[in-house]
Amino acid sequence: MSKAKKRRTKYRTTNWKTYNAALKARGAVTLWLDRDMQWLAAPSGKRGRQRTFSDAAIQFCLSIKGLFRLALRQTLGRVESLLRLAGLDWPVPDYSTECRWQKTLQVEIGYRPGAQPLQLLVDSTGIQFLGEGEWKRRKHGAEYRREWRKVHLGIDAQTLEIRAVEVTSNTIGDAPMLPELLAQIAPEEAIASVCADGAYDTRACRDAIALRGAQAVIPPRKNASLWCRPSPGAESRNEAVRACSRLGRRIWKTWSGYHRRSLAETKMHCLKRLGERVTARTFERQVVELHVRVALLNRFGQIGRAQTVPVAAVA
Repeated sequence: MSKAKKRRTKYRTTNWKTYNAALKARGAVTLWLDRDMQWLAAPSGKRGRQRTFSDAAIQFCLSIKGLFRLALRQTLGRVESLLRLAGLDWPVPDYSTECRWQKTLQVEIGYRPGAQPLQLLVDSTGIQFLGEGEWKRRKHGAEYRREWRKVHLGIDAQTLEIRAVEVTSNTIGDAPMLPELLAQIAPEEAIASVCADGAYDTRACRDAIALRGAQAVIPPRKNASLWCRPSPGAESRNEAVRACSRLGRRIWKTWSGYHRRSLAETKMHCLKRLGERVTARTFERQVVELHVRVALLNRFGQIGRAQTVPVAAVA
């Protein structure tokens, strides 16, 4: 007797005209150029040589670099041509200035605050910065020198914008970075829930979520037992363990809305579409490069995103 096939839900885009225009706008180079931005740095009031270019100018150049995947000197040539086409007589930072200020740049990541409490999706992925590509690894085996940077993201489930980001080495686990991600959310902003996979099923993570007044949507481990020592997040975790043992993990995931975590996987794929590896050599510059990519993704989402509704279930 053959098993019944699981029926998949089919979705329909309701704002296709607006979404199509937004996709076209993402390719416009003038989208990233703001004529009202402060290109030159304001006087610092201190003795010595003053800065010539502002942080906005440095971030603009790095955004063009990451968007078109250019080398740094090619990026400066692209920026010169863009300013010339826009009719702006602005100076362009040279290679050494761009490389020097990238180390200490504070990237401005824009986001749209939601009207409802934040529903945070947490996950991490790896970005390679040292070693050969995937084809050579499969053909000749992995080399000894293959290193990665882990990108830990906190994503808004409603707007799909990245609200928190941390970059670490590949030796740092997922769970220790969850409190750091929650610390990037303003204390006055309400958090409804935090959804993550089983790697975040630790006491420190659940306590950090409970202290923010949020619900932890984290599946307990398969061999999980009840926590006897009281803590802020122990009660909700014990309830999840009892629910999984009585109803099963599949029913618990459906009831708790754990399926929303798949949106985080989609955002990880979008991040890697901007590049499977980082080009900077030092850790500080790699952090800035990845933060610039996050700012680009949020800007894409602010232009417009698809609105879908379920229409039918297909086999």
